[in-house]
Amino acid sequence: MARNRVSHLVFDVEAVGDGDLIAKVRYPNESLEPAEALAKYRAELMETRGTDVLPPTFVLPISVAIAKVAKDFRLLDLVVLDEPAFRPHVIAETFWQGWEAYGRPTLVTFNGRGYDLPVLEYAAYRYGLSLPGWFNVNAPTYEKARHRYNAHAHLDLMDLFSNFGGSRVSGGLNLLANLIGKPGKTGIDGSMIQEMHDDGRVAEINDYCRCDVLDTYFVFLRSRVLVGDLTIDQEQEVVAEAKQWLEERAASSPGLQHYLSHWGDWARPAESPAAS
Repeated sequence: MARNRVSHLVFDVEAVGDGDLIAKVRYPNESLEPAEALAKYRAELMETRGTDVLPPTFVLPISVAIAKVAKDFRLLDLVVLDEPAFRPHVIAETFWQGWEAYGRPTLVTFNGRGYDLPVLEYAAYRYGLSLPGWFNVNAPTYEKARHRYNAHAHLDLMDLFSNFGGSRVSGGLNLLANLIGKPGKTGIDGSMIQEMHDDGRVAEINDYCRCDVLDTYFVFLRSRVLVGDLTIDQEQEVVAEAKQWLEERAASSPGLQHYLSHWGDWARPAESPAAS
């Protein structure tokens, strides 16, 4: 694959709590074991916020799935980093090295500005990685890679659909995927990752991450219709090619098999069943 063919990297991050760090920072005087500190902090978050999702500052990336996408928006590859070891420091380093190696393609996420990218940025800080191309702080304002409105460096689909927070994307990625016939959440969600990791269900986590990336990719394709980069006919052609690409590789991937088993085709309005 020629490096210059990759125009976009659509990715998703799954992370688990760093109990040792939580114990040191949140409960320095309580002599808690890492697992105890993690459980205590999650319980506090659930009580105060109604969710036990940890902030990006207190987690380690343990799964990163990436769809490599061509300039014409066709799917070139789908990978998970550092398989089968899934070491956080290697995952972080490989992600940022890959972004540079492919010529700094546009990163595409759903809520990546709020979660996925901070997780990988804090990991780079923790592991001593140098990212001058991403932290280009001396560039003109709108050329800064991390500038909120620089969609060439990073396209956060949640920002796009919410008009940068002007409205809420109620239902999130799951809703947007279902609107175009794609699986969305099918039995696993991000709140379950910590327990799955603790139980050693690493392969399932990576399959879930792959499926999230595929949902993000297909939502990204429909967003290109919205902004005029593709016609709906062109998008449907790309979707059909992507489905064939997945089918050709599904035999060796339980995650792809699961995704395809929940696949749905988008129906044009004239093709929709008549309302009863």
